[in-house]
Amino acid sequence: MTTTKSEGNSIVRPIGAEPSAGHLEILRVLGRSENADSVVDQILVSVGTAIVEARLRPGDDLNSVELARTFQSSRTPVREALLTLEREGLVEIAAHRRPRVRRLLLDEVREIYELRATLYALVSRRIVENATESDIAILRESQRQLEDAAEVGDVDRYFWLNVGFRNNEAVIAGNTTVRRVLDSVGVRTLQLRHLSLSLPGRLRTSVSDHERLLRAYEEREPDLAAALTQSIVRRGLKAIESSGWTGQAEDN
Repeated sequence: MTTTKSEGNSIVRPIGAEPSAGHLEILRVLGRSENADSVVDQILVSVGTAIVEARLRPGDDLNSVELARTFQSSRTPVREALLTLEREGLVEIAAHRRPRVRRLLLDEVREIYELRATLYALVSRRIVENATESDIAILRESQRQLEDAAEVGDVDRYFWLNVGFRNNEAVIAGNTTVRRVLDSVGVRTLQLRHLSLSLPGRLRTSVSDHERLLRAYEEREPDLAAALTQSIVRRGLKAIESSGWTGQAEDN
C-alpha cells in the first residue's frame, strides 16, 4: 500500500480546501495553531488524519520518498512530521526499516480507555455543577448534529462531531488540568474512538447513550451523569474487544 492513496482516497488535502474537522483537531491536540500551514504541518495532519480514519492502517509502510514527492518537499519536513507522530504513538520508526503505522496492543487500549472513563466521569460531574442553560443548549445542538450524521450512516462526520461534543464538555467543565491530561494521550485516543464507532451498530448505540447523558445534565443528576459517561466510554472498549481486534498484523 502506498502512503498517498488508500483505495483511491488521497491523504492530501486539495490546495485551497478548507481544513477538515480532523485536521483542526489534530493541530489542537498537538498544540499547533489552527492556521498552521507549513509543509511539516500539512504532512502531519494529512498522515495523522488518514491514520485516525483508518485510510492508513496499522502496519502500513510510510514511504518517506513518496511523501516528499507528494508534498513537493525535501525529506527533512517528512522526517520531522513522522517523528512527531511517533511521539504521539501513531507511527513507529525502527533502524534500517521504513516508518510504518504503529499497532496498538489491546492491553494498551484498555489502559487508555480506563483513564478516559475515570476522567470523563469527573468532567460530567463538573458539568452538572457548573453548566449554564446556554452551555446545555450547545451540547443539545451537538446532539442534534450527531443524530443527523447517524441517520445517514456517515461514520467520519459522526466521529468528528462526537469529538467536538467531548471537547465542549471539557470546556464547560472548566478543569484545564483534566483537559490537558485527556489531550496527553493525544491522537492515539482519536484512532481508537474512530475504530470503535466504525463497528456495526455503534452509531445508533452512541446516539442513544448521548441522549441519556444529556438528560442527566439537564436534570442536574451528577451521579447518574458520571455513571452514564463511564458506561459510554467502556461500551466503546467493549465494542473493540468484541470485534476480535487485537492490534496485531492478522487484523489487517
